[in-house]
Amino acid sequence: MLFNTVQFALFFLVVYGLYLLCSHRLQNRLLLVASYVFYGCWDWRFLSLIAISTVIDYTCGAGIHQSQGRKRRIFLLVSMFGNLGILGFFKYYNFFADSLVSVFAAFGLEVGLGSLQIILPVGISFYTFQTMSYTIDIYRGRLAPCRDFWDFALFVAFFPQLVAGPVERATNLIPQVTNPRRVTVDQVAEGIFLTVWGLYKKVVIADNLCLTVDRLFASSDPGSAEIAVGVIFFAFQIYCDFSGYSDIARGISKLMGFELMLNFDLPYLARSPQEFWRRWHISLSTWLRDYLYIPLGGNRKGARRTYINLCLTMVLGGLWHGAGWTFVLWGLYHGVLLMLYRWIEERRLLPLPREGAIWRNRGLWLCQWGAMSCLTLGGWLIFRAESLGQLIHLSTGLFATPSIMVLAQGGAKFLLYAWLLLVVQSLQWRTGDLLIVTRAPLWAQTLFYLCCYYMIAIFGAFEANAFIYFQF
Repeated sequence: MLFNTVQFALFFLVVYGLYLLCSHRLQNRLLLVASYVFYGCWDWRFLSLIAISTVIDYTCGAGIHQSQGRKRRIFLLVSMFGNLGILGFFKYYNFFADSLVSVFAAFGLEVGLGSLQIILPVGISFYTFQTMSYTIDIYRGRLAPCRDFWDFALFVAFFPQLVAGPVERATNLIPQVTNPRRVTVDQVAEGIFLTVWGLYKKVVIADNLCLTVDRLFASSDPGSAEIAVGVIFFAFQIYCDFSGYSDIARGISKLMGFELMLNFDLPYLARSPQEFWRRWHISLSTWLRDYLYIPLGGNRKGARRTYINLCLTMVLGGLWHGAGWTFVLWGLYHGVLLMLYRWIEERRLLPLPREGAIWRNRGLWLCQWGAMSCLTLGGWLIFRAESLGQLIHLSTGLFATPSIMVLAQGGAKFLLYAWLLLVVQSLQWRTGDLLIVTRAPLWAQTLFYLCCYYMIAIFGAFEANAFIYFQF
């Protein structure tokens, strides 16, 4: 069941109507049933995986809280191995099996590790990381276990963010589940804005740009201009697709009184890799920081260890996105960028942007932004390439003489779909307020919603295309 379908609209209207009539306890039970129905529409067989993860982490969380010494660690390990074991089997078995077969074959050895016909459960990477945060935070003493099993089950399966995030923390979402909620006027206004804004980004921008992107990566011999346009289009496709999902998830959650964490904060205005990862997929980048990078030692054990920790964290972050060598390379690429910028900043070789600094030199700002934008696009080429061979072919093809006509046509097409995005996000950037539309005068809000309506009605792609991050 996709957010961008009439089926989901009817589903949510029925659930929301009943939700407003129920008491807090009945609201939670209603949302739990609705969440299982929502996920079961993809493939009812995988409901058992969510149920298994729920039982494992609820039991282990209570065990950690009630035990002392070695037993606490045993319960934590059971939770970690249980969750990662399920994730590893369904998502990575074929990848590692095929890779081992190739390695042994290079030495003339045959290994009987055949591929399995495994279907990847939708959203498994998201809810696995979410449930792991629960047991880890209890182990660290930052969270008390959830007393009610059914409330915990709702935390795991909450349908707005179940299949593509944000990756919520137990410390944020569980209190909102267990405590009574009140829906305010501001939440309704913000929820409507985020839902409409996310739908515009998905069906107008992402789903239209994807046609050009798919043609590029299916072409055997594209020109340099086609490659450049395709990579830029993919950068905005994945941004509008993923941030659009997050906006809708946050929007419909606000309508029910829930506050999900911000997942995107104008990432393409970043001037350094550090800033990019503070703005892009914030729920994952902060999860990797808090539950992987810092436990590895962070930056507390010297420069060399810091660089190793950065690279390892980003490689595993790349692997989280998909079981393929292009994702591993993409993670390594960003790890190297983080290392390089850190190394340059430590030696003050270039005027890199610093947190809290105000750069009055517009030329310097543009240089920093332009350099990071090019590096980001290079990363997206790695991410989208279907194989390492295609990545090499497209990378070398970029250096041919581009067609000005193709570039002009691509620019015109982009502006046709994304002009409203550029206008609104420039206002968000200048004011520092991502919800500026909800605080604008009534005439400005009316104009915004009319623009969204006509853009969706005229250019909306209503083929019910799945969101990109469903495959991760």
